[in-house]
Amino acid sequence: MSAVKPIDLSIVAPMYNEESNIDYFFDTLIPVLTRLNLEYEIICINDGSKDCTLEKLLNYHQNNPQIKIINFSRNFGKEVAMTAGLHHSSGQAIIPIDTDLQDPPELITELVEKWREGYDVVYAVRRQRLGESSFKRFTANAFYRFINAISDTPIPRDTGDFRLFDRKVVKELNRIPERTRFMKGLFAWVGFKQVGIEYDRQPRYRGKTKWNYWKLWNFALDGITLFSTIPLKLWSYIGIIISLLSFGYGSFLILRTIILGKDVPGYASIMVAVLFLGGLQLISLGIIGEYLGRIYAETKRRPLYIINELYGLERKAEA
Repeated sequence: MSAVKPIDLSIVAPMYNEESNIDYFFDTLIPVLTRLNLEYEIICINDGSKDCTLEKLLNYHQNNPQIKIINFSRNFGKEVAMTAGLHHSSGQAIIPIDTDLQDPPELITELVEKWREGYDVVYAVRRQRLGESSFKRFTANAFYRFINAISDTPIPRDTGDFRLFDRKVVKELNRIPERTRFMKGLFAWVGFKQVGIEYDRQPRYRGKTKWNYWKLWNFALDGITLFSTIPLKLWSYIGIIISLLSFGYGSFLILRTIILGKDVPGYASIMVAVLFLGGLQLISLGIIGEYLGRIYAETKRRPLYIINELYGLERKAEA
């Protein structure tokens, strides 16, 4: 009996309601992998899809055992789905990629070339973001600028999850036990020898993005609170400044009363001061609440994901 050949390259593809993209995804991806002349596997994570994503994946798996499937018990989110794919990958190099083909599979050849040159992480930098609104491009640029200004872990700008990892990098990523996961930050945090290559990001092939502005906002909050404590420190400084200003204004009122006599305070100024300070208190409580909520999620120690079925893979201890 012939020995099983070791896997050279693992492709990790999270999927949620991607029925309309699957055929074109495999038609584009598999020829690229074949030309590389490497032993590969494609790990597809069905993240609780409500359409026929799983059924179509099963058809591909039956015809091609290199296509393997992790079927979640429900939707756990893209970051967790990617974590599960990394956890179950066997390749010496691992590449996460979206099924919507905004990140071109043809770029995998360049990622592998850089890896062979000795780089441990090769990330794809978006030179142009085609098909995206100017507002989305502006907010994305602003987010990267902001988080890099307040975080000790610099995150490369205009990068997504599309990148190549050496096996030793994925081994370290799999050791990170965090419940709330901001993968772009974790990819940068682990370090190692990294390099970027530029490309033009294409519009989505079919379907609609699952990332609306509310989800993107919460995603940004996760990144900020997981990789910086500056917001907590900032409100301490704001409190000190307001206290000093209040003390100075109080001293001014006392002196004015002593010199000029009694003065009747204005109702409007009192209300403005009360509402302003009340608003600041609520904002500061909200920021503290964001951090406490994430601490609470960590202390519950629930598993990151629950697998319903595996196809072509062995069950591992779930994170």
